Amino acid sequence: MIPHHKHHDFLVGIDSDGCAFDTMELKHKECFIPHIINFYELQGVSKFARQAAEFVNLYSKSRGINRFPALIETLKLLQRWPDVRRRGVKIDVPPALVDWIRRETKLGNPALEAAVRESNDPELRRALDWSTAINRTIEGMVRGVAPFPGVRDVLKQLQGRADVLVVSATPQPALIAEWEEHDLRQHVAAICGQESGTKKEILAVASQYSAGHVLMIGDAPGDRQAAEANGCLFFPINPDPNNSDSEEQSWANLRDEGLGRFMSGTFAGKYQQTLIEAFDRCLPAEPPWEQERA
Repeated sequence: MIPHHKHHDFLVGIDSDGCAFDTMELKHKECFIPHIINFYELQGVSKFARQAAEFVNLYSKSRGINRFPALIETLKLLQRWPDVRRRGVKIDVPPALVDWIRRETKLGNPALEAAVRESNDPELRRALDWSTAINRTIEGMVRGVAPFPGVRDVLKQLQGRADVLVVSATPQPALIAEWEEHDLRQHVAAICGQESGTKKEILAVASQYSAGHVLMIGDAPGDRQAAEANGCLFFPINPDPNNSDSEEQSWANLRDEGLGRFMSGTFAGKYQQTLIEAFDRCLPAEPPWEQERA
């Protein structure tokens, strides 16, 4: 469990990329995907690699997962895609990286660096070089992306009433830079990235609070799963690809009704279930090219 000192009766966890900040599209399309294509020799099937990576990271129920499992899922999608096989491009899923993901919970560069030093495995080294290149690109590319409208209002409402944690799978230095750039760090007790463990592990601090007094705000099914695993309530920021205003509408709902229900004890039950049902409809489980063949 991460070090955490309880100061208020309520705890609120907030995911960052795609939830508080509209950075998901920029980071994945401009920073992650070009490096996937380059480091994993996918130039001959780049259009398929882009579609697969976007599906895994943005437009499916795996949205928001850690970069290393997302890389493996992207490669697996490409491996079984008939259009890719017809191009004659061999797609390898690195078993050493799969094994590392299976045994490691702090899926970030520091833990991977230690694994590379210990094993000197070339595939782990390539994954580390890939991840390091992504971080450099994000550092140079991602700036000036404001939080979604409504985020500041929610944080101000929580001031003095709840302990607030950033709960994210993003590297902590990038999180700190973004929250400081927009003068939001003052509103949170701690910023917890991938170096702190999984979102489920970070939210284990919920055990310090009474039932119904912990809320996780997120835009991905993994956020909901982490919340449920720790007995927390969940408020979704809907990533509806067919509605460009869906995130803004979600934050307005949280500001105008959700927080009041959370603080008054009327959030659980029908209200939360209605939110989750709408959230579930936003993202498919299978890619469209596989649905077409079914």
